This record gives sequence, structure tokens and C-alpha cells, in this order.
Amino acid sequence: MIELRHLRTLIALRDAGSLVEAAERVHLTQSALSHQIKDLEERLGTALFVRKTRPVEFTRAGQRLLVLAEQVLPLVRMAERDVARLIGHEPGRLHMAIECHSCFQWLMPTIDRFRDHWPEVEIDIPGGHHFDPLPALAREQLDLVITADPQPLGGVYYEPLFRYEGLLAVARQHRLAERPYVTPADLAEETLITYPVEHARLDVFTQFLDPASVRPREIRTAELTVMMMQLVASGRGVCALPNWALTEYLERDYVKAVGLGEAGMWSTLYAAIRDESRDQPWMEDFLRTARETSFAVLEGIKPA
Repeated sequence: MIELRHLRTLIALRDAGSLVEAAERVHLTQSALSHQIKDLEERLGTALFVRKTRPVEFTRAGQRLLVLAEQVLPLVRMAERDVARLIGHEPGRLHMAIECHSCFQWLMPTIDRFRDHWPEVEIDIPGGHHFDPLPALAREQLDLVITADPQPLGGVYYEPLFRYEGLLAVARQHRLAERPYVTPADLAEETLITYPVEHARLDVFTQFLDPASVRPREIRTAELTVMMMQLVASGRGVCALPNWALTEYLERDYVKAVGLGEAGMWSTLYAAIRDESRDQPWMEDFLRTARETSFAVLEGIKPA
């Protein structure tokens, strides 16, 4: 009567808070998800949640199934890992590079969970390498690259992790602070603070400024997000960052965030791996853990 897909759906509904977002997480249409839940409720003879509540309010029966899901789904994942080991897969290697300075907020919890699941997999984030990560992945110097800028490379597969919105951080008293969004022309007289990477790898240039042929008055770089926020808060520039990277500073009312363009500037973050790694059980588990952890710890992201 109760299937694993039902339990996964209920967990997604609880975590997402709405049918629309839950459907995206389990890769179904809203109609298909509603039908699945209705079918389960008819089998059980009771409602599982209260309609038109946000966040979703579960009935006592729904809460009981959530408890079941929290007990069963981790056991299923553990059994899948154990079976993968039993059928003779050799210990893997996961050497990765991150083309995203603010990714550690969700990546480190992901690695911690994954290490508990697969202690035999060698994990490393090499530092100080003087090569482009994606070509290095193709040459087998790396095993995974976190990137928002996929390049067409033979033998490389891009697994979408989630979508995120880029926002412009400005000082609380800045002239743009009360705007719902800014246009490229609004940045022509601003100092733009960025991470010290090529402009071709920064969405604020490739998606926002370059198409409008606009250049900021000045460009300044900073290595760390906290340094960028200090400069922004003191009125010495503005910066574009993923929405999740700004959450802490917005909650403290340290800076203000403004949309980039009327429709917003949305990007997708990918995990790039080699084609032959896609069927490795530990790689599949890492990607699944990365998505689950991201939605658990980040605000404002969407399924890819």
C-alpha cells in the first residue's frame, strides 16, 4: 500500500512547503504529484495534509507517515550502499575543484555526510593548482568540478544541482537600496566588487553587464565574502552574489539586496564529472547528498 515513492514525496512536501516546489524536487508535474497523494489517501482512507496551507500542515496520519519516512529512507540508502560494496566495486577517489567561492556553505556539510557514508573513498580538494579545472577533469586530474559555467568537453557530463538567483548587495543607505531591481545602466557609475576570477566566469558580467555593453566605473576584488560585505556596508562598492551567500548578512540588516534586472538573474550550479563516473554508486550518492544538503541548508534555491 505504501511505497518508497510515497515516502519520498511526503518528505519533499514537508521540506518544500508547497505542492509546486515539492513536485519540482521529485521531478513530477504538480498534477502528477497531486494524483499520487490523492491515490495514497484513497488507499489509506484518510487525508494526509490540510489543503491550501503554507507551509503544509500535516494531519496526524500524515505526521505518522513522515516518521516512517525518516526511519525507512535512510535504511534504504544504507542498504543500497552496502550492496554496492558487496558486488565488488573498488574504493573510489573524489578529487574536486570548486569554481564558486561561496559554495563551501553547503559543500562542507555535504562532504561530511558523504564521508560518513563512504569512508573508503579518498576525498581531496587540491589547492594551488595552476590549471583550468574542467580540462583537468577531462584529463583525469580531477574527478568532480562544481561550476556554474559548463563548457563543451568530450567525455564530461554536467549534473544540475540547483538554480539560484544572483542579487546585488548594496549599503543600507545606498541610492539603489530601495529599488526592487536595478538595470545594467545603474552600475555604470558604481564600484563593483568581485572575487578575483576572470570576468568571463562571473554571471554579473556574462548575463547582466556584457549583453548591455555596460562597464562599472571601477572594479575591485576581494578574496572572501566577509571582506566584500565589509566594503559594501561601508559604502565603498556594490557586489553581486548568490542569494544564499547573502542570507546571513541580510538577516543581520548589514546590507540590502536588490534584484538584477526585472526578471532576476538566475543561474544553475552543476557538478561536472566524467561520463564513466556516472554509474559509480559512490558518485551517485555524492550527487544525491549534495542536492539534499543544499536544500536543507540554503534559502532561495530552486530545483534545476
